[in-house]
Amino acid sequence: MRYKILSAILSIPFLSLAQVYSASNFTLVGQSNPEVTANSSGNRYSGCWGWTQPVTNKEYAILGSQSGTWFIDITTPSAPVTCTYAAGTSSNATWRELKTYQNYCYVITDDAGAQGLQIFDMTNLPSSVNKVYESKTLFARGHACWVDGDKLYVSGITYSNNATSSMDIYSLATPTNPVLIRSLKQDYPAITYVHDMFVRRDTIFASCGYQGLYVFKLNSNNTLTQLGSLTAYPGSGYNHSSALTPNGQTLIFTDEVPASLPVKSANVSNLSNITINATANQYSLTTPHNPFMLSNQYVVMSSYMDGMQLYDISNPSAPFVAGYFDTYPQAGANTGSYSGGAYNGNWGAYPFYPSKTVFCLDMKNGAFYLKSDLLNTPTTIKNNGLKNNLTKLFPNPSSTNINIINNEIKFNKIEVYNNTGKLVHQSLIEPTNKTNFYLDLSKGLYFVKVYHQTELVSTKELIIE
Repeated sequence: MRYKILSAILSIPFLSLAQVYSASNFTLVGQSNPEVTANSSGNRYSGCWGWTQPVTNKEYAILGSQSGTWFIDITTPSAPVTCTYAAGTSSNATWRELKTYQNYCYVITDDAGAQGLQIFDMTNLPSSVNKVYESKTLFARGHACWVDGDKLYVSGITYSNNATSSMDIYSLATPTNPVLIRSLKQDYPAITYVHDMFVRRDTIFASCGYQGLYVFKLNSNNTLTQLGSLTAYPGSGYNHSSALTPNGQTLIFTDEVPASLPVKSANVSNLSNITINATANQYSLTTPHNPFMLSNQYVVMSSYMDGMQLYDISNPSAPFVAGYFDTYPQAGANTGSYSGGAYNGNWGAYPFYPSKTVFCLDMKNGAFYLKSDLLNTPTTIKNNGLKNNLTKLFPNPSSTNINIINNEIKFNKIEVYNNTGKLVHQSLIEPTNKTNFYLDLSKGLYFVKVYHQTELVSTKELIIE
């Protein structure tokens, strides 16, 4: 069945750009607020994600709302176009989360009345999406989800018979038909609940609520092995969610309950001995919610009543707020009052578009599309613009073999990231002015970083076709 937007939606009002929002180093360029259903607290939205269409390079914001899922074309963020809407399995969802894999969007809900997993094929955007799967056979409810490689991780599961699972892992070898390959409780039944997880190359950073942070490895035989844990640390509470730097050295994580616990920066270079580098918070009463890792330098943090912050973590022992945008002018530090409940405001963000647009979703106020010069021109590039210009990468587009030349500077390391910030290739070489290397990657947009010793001297976009 295909879903198309109703003409009535076009008349739904949204917050005007004339509204004054507290901000630093971020500019508001566009907004969307299509959902009309609100819960008793007046909230309309929850989780969000983004997607870049491979063939057209169009960028989409995907909004999880009370009643379903919205797909919005933000290729021109100052003129967003609400493309289509898909009803959810629950029409009153306080918790709706989603992730994408290839051209598919996976949507889960953790609310009474939820009827399992939905999968939408986004190939036909902007005109429509096609629901290719809806079933509670795998589970009825899930709290959070993550996609790593061809696997879908779902936490906080409730089955149709009301039995529960802390975290289940599904193969997406056939993207429209996920297959259960392992439940965490099969190997570690003492972990009673996983709230959220960040996964890279089958290494799982599991936020286990009041049980703390645990790290597991999904082995080639689909069993799980514990690699480490952190259960006592400054500002501990309900371990909520995390994100890992591309170099794998620093984990940024949050504790949601009680309110106002600080962001944590942890050294995870040795998973058997995880230590805290530092804690930080924009204001003493800010409640950090979800982190989204952009680079070894920047992490985007959604923080309820105080909106979104951009943390500079280039020194993991001294993180600081380099920019922010407050999506919730109703309360928080901008008003001097946190009345009305600590858990209103900004739920999540998606900062991984090739255009560097940052999409934030506020539970009451809808979607905000932001720009920042800090992201368009990273500090290392601003200071070394000539070096970046002298670096040549060709052919571009390419399929496998890539050449890099910089006649002025010798480089010794090359990293390639996909458009979600995941490191997909790394080469360590003898210092040279030119090199050729082979990539075996799927079609899409990538970012090639070139280093002289430890200094980033160039970031180039690469299209694999």
